Amino acid sequence: MALVQEKKSELVQKFRRHDSDTGSPEVQVALLTERITYLTEHFKTHKKDHHSRRGLLKLVGQRRRLLDYLRTVDQNRYKALIDSLGIRK
Repeated sequence: MALVQEKKSELVQKFRRHDSDTGSPEVQVALLTERITYLTEHFKTHKKDHHSRRGLLKLVGQRRRLLDYLRTVDQNRYKALIDSLGIRK
């Protein structure tokens, strides 16, 4: 559990906008992306885990909505975020 908390706080440190920021769209998208990549690796070995796959699809949809919001609010922040996370090809 400590490793997960360390990774989470590291992502928050990297993507926050100010010192006490933990909930900006950038931070939320970074955390969701980390969980999505973890689950994607999980499905490579557990192909029949359909209950967790549903959760993955919910996470992807939530990340998509946050990215759409960020794109409408500030195009430059959106571009910087997807470039740093490597989301779009």
